[in-house]
Amino acid sequence: MTSAVRAYATRTSVPQGGSLRFRLTTGDPATDDPATGDSATGALVAGDLETGGPVIGGLATGGPPTGLPVTGDPAPVNPADGRERGEAGCRARVRDAVTGEVRAELDATGPWWTLDVPDSWPSSLYAVEFTPGDPEGEAYFVVRSREPRAAGTILVSVPFLTWQAYNRAGVPGEGLYPTEGAERAGRVTFDRPGGGPAGNWEDNFYRWLSRGGVQVDYCSNLDLHEDPDTLLRDRRLLVIPGHDEYWTRPMRDAAESFVAAGGNIAFFGGNTCWWQVRLEDDGRTMVCHRDALLDPMAATDPSLVTVEWSGSPVCRPENSLTGVSFRRGAGCWEDMDAMKSEAYTVRFAGHWAFEGTGLRDGDTFGRGAVGYETDAAEYVEVDGVPLATGADGTPADFAILATADLRHWRRVGQGGHATMGIMRRGAGTVFNAATIGWGDALDDPVVDRVTRNVLARLAGAPGWWEPMGGGAPALALAACEQRLFAVLTDGDLWTRPYRTQNLRWRRIEPAPGLVALAAPREATPGSPVLLYGLHADGRVLVREPVTGQAPWTDLYDAPPGAVGIAPVDQTMFAAGAEGELWQRPLAAGRPEPWTRAGDDGPGLAALAHVGGRLIGLTREGEIRVRARDNQVKARNDRAGTRDDGAWISLGAAPGLATLTGTAGRLIGATPGGDLFWRELVGDTTTGRPQTGNEE
Repeated sequence: MTSAVRAYATRTSVPQGGSLRFRLTTGDPATDDPATGDSATGALVAGDLETGGPVIGGLATGGPPTGLPVTGDPAPVNPADGRERGEAGCRARVRDAVTGEVRAELDATGPWWTLDVPDSWPSSLYAVEFTPGDPEGEAYFVVRSREPRAAGTILVSVPFLTWQAYNRAGVPGEGLYPTEGAERAGRVTFDRPGGGPAGNWEDNFYRWLSRGGVQVDYCSNLDLHEDPDTLLRDRRLLVIPGHDEYWTRPMRDAAESFVAAGGNIAFFGGNTCWWQVRLEDDGRTMVCHRDALLDPMAATDPSLVTVEWSGSPVCRPENSLTGVSFRRGAGCWEDMDAMKSEAYTVRFAGHWAFEGTGLRDGDTFGRGAVGYETDAAEYVEVDGVPLATGADGTPADFAILATADLRHWRRVGQGGHATMGIMRRGAGTVFNAATIGWGDALDDPVVDRVTRNVLARLAGAPGWWEPMGGGAPALALAACEQRLFAVLTDGDLWTRPYRTQNLRWRRIEPAPGLVALAAPREATPGSPVLLYGLHADGRVLVREPVTGQAPWTDLYDAPPGAVGIAPVDQTMFAAGAEGELWQRPLAAGRPEPWTRAGDDGPGLAALAHVGGRLIGLTREGEIRVRARDNQVKARNDRAGTRDDGAWISLGAAPGLATLTGTAGRLIGATPGGDLFWRELVGDTTTGRPQTGNEE
């Protein structure tokens, strides 16, 4: 009688041109001995599968396929009857699990079999089906690219840790589930059959990438644990779709370091990075006790205890990496049909993520995409706009793009929210769709377009201007005490919090005649932090930076033709329209003349400062920084950037009408009222700021 073959790969990935070993068995994987091939029901031998020769161990080999390339070792001859041993074993069918293309059909025998992967096989997720075999017994693995195929190639991580966590769920002592079950395992091995897609939440996303011709390489998420430096070298974007729930500390450290150094991550999934796990036995054993009292690591290194990332004693909320968490999210595992009626509501339609969708704030999209588990940031509504509180560990930079109120899911699982958003971390950017079901809704035109927008932007050149709202055409801007102040075209003074969210402006009072605003970085002797204004009649004024009405006080006259002012290091600077730069003591204790501050620079439309450096917006739409010393200028010369006198180019910003700066960032406004920001440092060569929904 023919016995079904079950198998597993000895690694979750293999490079192009490499070899991968498989363990084959017809027995119970719980009692199978991989060292000998023996099991409670018998070893995988020729006589078990077909009538054939005696039991012989060793490495199995691939026999000659029909019409397909040979990718295994030459099959040995069975000394008993002269047949190739593979002919007396089983059949291995290797397919690209993304495209469905069959790459090879080979003969194999056990207990061990080696697959030689040609250099020509594309990086992808693969599956091997053994015949005769278990209908659900496919063995999955990733073929990694030896080198990134081209600059900008996206790296897609496959969640093998999560797949293994759900392998044999509910089997006492063999599965990690149920989560709080007394007989759940605290350690599970990769050396067993199973461990393929858990819920198939990633499948459609992978197929969508392939159908759309998106250039990607694949990796196992264990590769992020084992060799992240090689894996992420020269990458712009790491994509993590579907259900990637289980992370090791090296994986998380690698992801956070990648973003801090300028890489980008796009999470198109949910319940992400929820459990911390450890890998032991050369990465073949996953440890997840889910209980600090059961984990022996609590006595030696509490930071490695296998509990929720946000839980004690780890206390490292995943929000700092992902922007969101399942703690504030929702789940409908008791009624999956609940997903069908849910949709996202747009909260920041002016963001580039919605470019080309035609959506406005309040519109809904992605019906069926939200669930079955979602992540969220804690937020409050401010004038009808969601604002992350940061109380749950979400960084203040996290801008919420869309929300779904799922508190009613308490009756079918866990009530909560879903918050799609984006944030800057270090030199990189993190986008999070915050729902496991995103990939299954890619036939929705908006979900499709948002995904394309995110991939194109985050895999492309760095240095773009990020939107932060609009609706208020500003003549002048200043940042002071964590707020933005603006004089709008209506001649009034307005304010809003300094956050990357699209918050509303609030009117303070009339401010007729003001053409520029400024504020110092910090208080200095004799000069507290105040809001300064430049009046069209040539006067410098000052008031307290409060959100209520306050009087403006005359300080002193400005130089003739001044267009901007900037208080830096107890000095007030003023810029003329033709490039003149003037200076005088900031305080107004006694009359002081304005004196020229070096050679003329470019003609400016606005003057600002960041970190003690003067920043100018030229009339041609270029950002310039004034060098402090010859060393800075020399660095600029070596880089080949433009330099007129002591003013160094930081790149183009066409379309901006005014500019300010704070905390290492530039903030600019367009004549139409759109507000943008970007980092002062980094690659700044990209073009004009863009609002969402532009074609």
